[in-house]
Amino acid sequence: MKFITTLKANLLILIPAVILLGLAGLIILFTEESYALIETLSTSIRSYFGRFYLILGLVCVLLLVGLAVSPIGKFKLGRTNEKPAFSRLSWIAMLYSAGMGAGILLRAVQEPVFMQQNPPIATETSAEIQALEFTFYQWGFTAWAFYAVFALAIGTAVFKYGRPAYTSSTVFTHSKTRASKIGIKSIDLLVILTTVFGLIAAVALGARQIKGGLDYLNGALLSENVSLVIISAIGVFALISALSGLQKGIKLISRANIFLCVTLLFFVFLQGNILSILNQFVIALYHYCIDFIPLSLAYGNFDPGEAFLTDWTYYYWAFWIAWAPFTGIFIANISRGRTLREIIIGVLLIPSLGSFFWFTVFGQSAFELIDEWGSYNREFDNVFSSLFIFLSNYPPQSIVNALVILLLLSFLVTSLDSAILVLSLHNSRSENPSKRSRILWGLLLTLTTIAFTILSFNKENVDVLNTMQKLLIVTSLPLSFFMVWMLFRWIKSLLTKA
Repeated sequence: MKFITTLKANLLILIPAVILLGLAGLIILFTEESYALIETLSTSIRSYFGRFYLILGLVCVLLLVGLAVSPIGKFKLGRTNEKPAFSRLSWIAMLYSAGMGAGILLRAVQEPVFMQQNPPIATETSAEIQALEFTFYQWGFTAWAFYAVFALAIGTAVFKYGRPAYTSSTVFTHSKTRASKIGIKSIDLLVILTTVFGLIAAVALGARQIKGGLDYLNGALLSENVSLVIISAIGVFALISALSGLQKGIKLISRANIFLCVTLLFFVFLQGNILSILNQFVIALYHYCIDFIPLSLAYGNFDPGEAFLTDWTYYYWAFWIAWAPFTGIFIANISRGRTLREIIIGVLLIPSLGSFFWFTVFGQSAFELIDEWGSYNREFDNVFSSLFIFLSNYPPQSIVNALVILLLLSFLVTSLDSAILVLSLHNSRSENPSKRSRILWGLLLTLTTIAFTILSFNKENVDVLNTMQKLLIVTSLPLSFFMVWMLFRWIKSLLTKA
């Protein structure tokens, strides 16, 4: 009996582990066929359901704005007189680190420059403003709206109805009927697998960016084994942080992330054309706000075409949806004691504005560098080295690049430790998951990331890590359908007095 109980308790670790082993085996045995199948599925999903993703994103933003200004916005996640568990700075730092993380470093220069060099639509605004507007759009309100609806729906289920902090709690009462049990396990397994796929790709790609920076600084390619050392270090620090809990490890590292981010941001900002950056920020933000609805629907003159939408917007929307359950559970757990209105403003507005200013500072500074060069030879095309190439134009290079590498490591640690905590919550079915559960998840995530990275070294004819990202797009489709169901149940629960 004890063996069966232990087996059931670890089932949500064993099943993902078996699936990951099976996936690795398929890639080894049928490399090109596996890649072709995943590529076809992800492209088809974006082609057939891309417009649905756009509408869903717009509905989420408008719904959250409506709730924030309505009397329902006063509803508190927790007891009426309960105070927030974390200060506002720590809260914002943790949700931003979990929600965006290393991505803003990966795309800081590459994406705005790509948009400037390849304007998505024909418009009277300058290529620079259009580039910033589209970058804002892809990293702004909609992405955070996906996170917020999951966070608030889960928070409502937990703090209003006393259900466990799982995604399935938003639509199931966790009764003991057979249908309920099947539904709960199916939804939670989908969320776990999506989170695991996302973490493997994020940590592996982040390690590759760090190695890319070290290669650039070293002036020569380092051994591929450096990536494995980096992943191992991230795994160790993330596990230590997860074992320390929210109040210690995760909170402290998240605050360090924000401090390092702000330091790097103002380092570039104060050496750039300050008035030009501020002017571009205000103009791009104005255009983004007034164009938000036609942009969100890719309507009329704001339709950049199916090819652009498939490669960029649909890809981002599917990616944000895939990350939303994991991020939402984490945000719900750190938001106890705050009202819906405060959470919506905090999650939807503050991180978005921070990202907009970030991309303006790096994007506008990169535009001006290109103008000084007189020509652009695709120096910023590579996402892994673009930021380091950009920063090589600022003194002192060694200190700044060391800061970027430290920040990359810190963001990846925060993403991984948040995932370990959330996955442990699902596995242990407890508000305070055991240390053994956290250790098991930490080891599984770290070892599978190392395994798929080694696999990527040996499979030069297929981008294994990119394939893992494409898997997120495949799993985002059932999650997007689930979101519609979840939204209806959530609104109904908010309107119910009991």
